[in-house]
Amino acid sequence: MTAVTVTGLTLDTGALLALDQPSKALVMQTRLDEILRRGGTICVPVGTVAQAWRSSRQVRLARLLKSRGIDLAIMTPNVARSVGLVCARSGHQDVIDVHVAICARERGHAVATSDPDDILRIDPELPVIRV
Repeated sequence: MTAVTVTGLTLDTGALLALDQPSKALVMQTRLDEILRRGGTICVPVGTVAQAWRSSRQVRLARLLKSRGIDLAIMTPNVARSVGLVCARSGHQDVIDVHVAICARERGHAVATSDPDDILRIDPELPVIRV
């Protein structure tokens, strides 16, 4: 997958947390706005919401989740089986990270992540953006 074929951004837990960190919020929001302005899509695997949600005061995260055009990716039984197979193949035990990588691969997205090494261990070909 090259930068030319990237059609959007899949957010991991670190990217969601960045929205509510004063030092990172503006850069993260600008990145999301740019993706949408160019006609790209943004995917948020729901497991990342569970990992990031800690307070009703997470206004930027709540706003993102209510936004139009946000693809909330659920883990259906079929997806769960795929995640399990990728965990076995990659040796990676974090099912949420694996779901993020699968979502990004399926959509032709880059992954916004605070830990690129984790994502690249799952799929070394995925484009990643450090947040």
